[in-house]
Parts: sequence; structure tokens; C-alpha cells
Amino acid sequence: MTALRRWLRRAVPATPQELAAAWWSFGYFFALLAGYYVLRPLRDQMGIAGGTRALPWLFTATFVTLLAAQPVFGALVARLPRARFIPAVYHFFVLNLALFWVLLALGIAPVIVARVFFVWVSVFNLFAVAVFWSFMADLFTSEQGKRLFGFIGAGGTAGALLGPVITIALSVPLGPHNLLIAAIVFLEAAVFCAHRLERSAGANGAGPRRGIEGRVGGGAFSGLSGLLRSPYLLGVGAWVSLLSFGATMLYFMQANVVAASVQGAGAQTRIFASIDLAVGLLTLATQVFATGRLLQRFGTGMAAAALPAVYVVGFLCLAMAPTLAVVLVFQVVQRWMNFAIANPARQVFFTVVGREEKYKAKNLIDVVIYRGSDALYGWVYDMLHLIGLKIGAIALCALPVALAWVVLSSTLGRTQERRASLPVDRALGDPP
Repeated sequence: MTALRRWLRRAVPATPQELAAAWWSFGYFFALLAGYYVLRPLRDQMGIAGGTRALPWLFTATFVTLLAAQPVFGALVARLPRARFIPAVYHFFVLNLALFWVLLALGIAPVIVARVFFVWVSVFNLFAVAVFWSFMADLFTSEQGKRLFGFIGAGGTAGALLGPVITIALSVPLGPHNLLIAAIVFLEAAVFCAHRLERSAGANGAGPRRGIEGRVGGGAFSGLSGLLRSPYLLGVGAWVSLLSFGATMLYFMQANVVAASVQGAGAQTRIFASIDLAVGLLTLATQVFATGRLLQRFGTGMAAAALPAVYVVGFLCLAMAPTLAVVLVFQVVQRWMNFAIANPARQVFFTVVGREEKYKAKNLIDVVIYRGSDALYGWVYDMLHLIGLKIGAIALCALPVALAWVVLSSTLGRTQERRASLPVDRALGDPP
């Protein structure tokens, strides 16, 4: 028991007052990502089934949907307290999943439903995860985030491990559409954890931000004005756009290589689920034992720069050897580095902005800017492909962008550290 307690203290770098909030946050993210990763392989297979040439249109449809939903989300955040709008978002997604289950089970317009489902899962992923991390940035300080976000992220990684296992084991005997029921159960579990987290933070005090769970206020479009007024948030938005650039380029490369090299929907789905499983195992070990220490030791700038550094090396390797093995290894490594190191650093960026920016401007960045960039870069890839460039040449064109991304990461890290060192009332402004 003594050895177990020592291990838990190492894995959970929380004070006694923070411990309950940290564990409920862990459980919340676990349930949320377990549900998503049950759905993700099915989404990817449906994307290929609809034809790789249709992917740019699906990415564009995702962006248009997010653009229409953003003012609705802003109005919801402005009018409801945190304890009400967070469950409302997830219950809405549960109702959507129930409708998809009915349509898929009855075989109604399977091609159209498959394409709509691809768009829906992309929207759900960004909105659901953005709401979670807004909650975390609202609850914890910058110093707490460096210590705890790695452990909290490990909850999501553990869920991301369970999701592919469920998909691999049950997709054939039960049929893919019945996996939606498992996703519904996980989303309802996430709502329960969010409720317990609210109570735990209020009772035990997760940190200096306890007691601010009331309405955020503002208007439906105030996230945009807050973003445009802040050079710091514009920089974070540029970082997220570059994240989309790297991920979209690699996603299209993966889709084309897998479609050409691997035959059959079952085999393709298993490859995607196996990638998710490998990423989850690597990320979980890193988050539990290393992320918090790395963020405290090297700061957010170097942690955020680790991901574009991987893209620099990966694009160089693809330029020299554009094969299935290189694409798959590159995909695993960049997602591992993103989830384990760069994403916790990016979430710490938001701990030093005002409360309205945490929910509205952050959601605008993580959802609209990210998927808008997806749509843009999807068409960029398609145009490069149409003019005759192969995967190796496209990777070479992407290399300078990844290098610029490294520089931006370092600049944002220095600004975040400076803002975190200021008194709270000044830090929540926008110092130069």
C-alpha cells in the first residue's frame, strides 16, 4: 500500500485540495474520448467509402456546419451557467447519435447518412473536446495546468485506448451501427463526471478560480471581438491553424495511401483502429509519467514546439520515401506528440486569458478556425494533387510551413510565461 501511494503521488501531482477535482476531470475526459474513439474508425471508413475525391467537400461541409453553430453556442454560454450549458451540449449530441442509430439500422439512404455522419463526428469531436478544455482552463490556474493537465489528459488517452478495443472487438459481431449505443453510454457518463466535478470544485476548492461557475455573459458574437482585440489570442489561433495544416496534409496522404494499398472496409477500419491503439498506449505512458514534469521543466513554448518539430522530420521522411509504412509511423508519432505534450501546453495558453475568452474565443479558435483551416487545406492538397504533385513533393512543399510553426510556438510560450507572472487583474488583460 505504501508503494501504491507513492506511485499515485507521482502519477497525480495534485494537492489534497485538488485531488478530487483532478480525478473527476480524469473520469470526464476518459468517458468523453472513449465515446469518440468508438466512433472515429467508423467515421474514417465512411470517408473512404464515399470516395477520397469527396473528402474536400466533406471538410468544407464540416466548416460550414461549425460556422452556423458557433453563434448558437455563444448565446448558450452567455445565458446559462456552466453547470447547465455543459450538460446541454452533451445531451444534444446524445440525441443526434440516437437518430443516426435509427437511420443506419433501418438502412435509410446509406450513402447520404454516411457522409452526414462523417461531418457530424468531426463537428462533435471539436465541440465536445473544446467544451471540456474550456472548463479545465476556467477551473485551474496556469501553475496548476502545468502540473495537472498531463494527468487529466491521460484520462482522455485511457478512453482513447478503450474506444478502439471496443470497435475492434464488436464492429463485426454487432455491426458498426450498434457501436453508437456504446458511444451514447459513454457520453452520459461524461455528463455525470462533469456534474460531480462541479460539486467537488465547489466543496473542496480546486484552486483560486472556485466559485466562478455563474454565467459567462457577453453576446453570441463576443468571442470574435475578443479574438480580434488580442494579439496573443490571434497567435494561438495561428498556431491552431498550423496544427490543422499539418494534420490535414497527413490525413489526405494517409487516406490516399491506405485506399491504394489496403483493400476492404474491414481491413481499412482495423488499420485506423490499430493506429488509435498505438497512439493511446504511447500517449498514456507519457502523460502519466512525463508530461507534467516536461511542462514545468521546459515551459509551454518548447512543449508546443515539439509537435511542429515532428512534422519537420516527418515531411522530410515522406519526401524521401512516400510509403504506407512511413505514413503510418508518421501518423502515430505526430498524434502521440500532440496528445502527450503539445496539446496540454496549448491548453495552458488559455489559463492566462479572461473567462469569456476561455469559453467563446477559445471555442472559436478550437472549433471554427480549426475546421475552417481543415477545409482550406483540404482544397490546397487537392489542388496540389491536381497539378500533378505526388505525396513526396507535397511533403516537401509543407516543410517550410512546419518550420514557421516551430518559431511561432516559441514566441507564444514566452508570452504565456510573461502573462502568467503578472498579477491576475493584469494577466487577464492583453499586455504587449
